[in-house]
Amino acid sequence: MGIVFLILFIGIPLLEIAVLIQVGDQIGLWSTIGLIILTAVIGTGMLRHQGIATLANAQKQLNQGAVPAKELFDGLCLLAAGALLLTPGFVTDSIGFALLIPPVRELMRNTLGKRISQGLQNSRFQSPRYQNQGFHAQGFSNHQQSGTSHEQSPFGKAGSWNKNDDTVIDGDYQDVTESDKDRLK
Repeated sequence: MGIVFLILFIGIPLLEIAVLIQVGDQIGLWSTIGLIILTAVIGTGMLRHQGIATLANAQKQLNQGAVPAKELFDGLCLLAAGALLLTPGFVTDSIGFALLIPPVRELMRNTLGKRISQGLQNSRFQSPRYQNQGFHAQGFSNHQQSGTSHEQSPFGKAGSWNKNDDTVIDGDYQDVTESDKDRLK
C-alpha cells in the first residue's frame, strides 16, 4: 500500500507538470495561469453551493432520527473535491470536478457500498478464540441456531454458567492502601 502512495505522490505532480507544459505551449503562459485560476474559482463556488445543500440534507436526516450516511459520503467526496480543485493543475481539477457531479458520487457510493456489504457477509471473527467455535459476523452458525442445548458463547465455555443456579457469592473487602495518595482516582 505504501508503494501505491509513493507512486501517486511522485506520479501525479509529474503528470500535472507535463499537462501544464502542453497546455501552456498551446495557449500561452498567461492563458494557462488564468485558466487554472478560473477553474479554482468556479470549483470553489460549486463546492460551496453543494456543501451547503449537503449539510442541510444531513441536518434534515438527523432531525428525523435517521443516520445521514449518504450525506456523510457526499461530504467526504466534496472535501476531496475541494482539495483537488485548489491544487493547481488540470488533472486534479478534472478529478475534483468529477466528484462534484452527483451521479458520479452516487456511482461511487453504490460501488463502495456493494463491496463493503460483500466484505461483511464474507467476514468471520478472526480471533483464534472464535474461529473454531462456529461464530460468523451475523451471529451463531447453523448448528447452534438449531436449538442444541450446549450453545457456545464468546464470553466463556459452553455450560459454564447455569441460568437456574441460585448460588450467591458473598464477600468482604478491606482497604489496604496506606494513604489517599496511593489510591487510584
